[in-house]
Amino acid sequence: MDLKTSIGKDIKDAMKQRDGSLLGVLRMATAEIKQVEIDNRREVTNDDVYVILRKMVKQRQESLSQYQRADRQDLAKQEAYEIKVLSGYLPIPLAESELDNIVSEEIANSRAEGIKDMGRVIKALKTRLGARADMAVVSKIVKSKLLS
Repeated sequence: MDLKTSIGKDIKDAMKQRDGSLLGVLRMATAEIKQVEIDNRREVTNDDVYVILRKMVKQRQESLSQYQRADRQDLAKQEAYEIKVLSGYLPIPLAESELDNIVSEEIANSRAEGIKDMGRVIKALKTRLGARADMAVVSKIVKSKLLS
């Protein structure tokens, strides 16, 4: 079952259980997915949905930190709940050591010699890793390896 269908099924379950907060988060995710489909004029793949969900989680993490700094625990609690729900649909991210090994392997495969080859390495890693890794972290690792 693809991720979009799974979210739809979970929406139905939340409706049956009358879980308004879960239903709101899932509907928000579905709306974002549909918006991307409309913008791109094509069906989204599981990888597309992972990217959308990761973006939503990242936005909520930023909001959570701002709410905590402003001492708004009510809003922070809601953001934390949304992060928990959305993160449940994301694949388990690769460990830093695994990422480090994959990056080293890809640098060797692409014969990258310096920072000027970073784009080529990142592009190859993006297709290889898909949604299993945060590309910001990958980029940091690649940059540190190419500079050393």
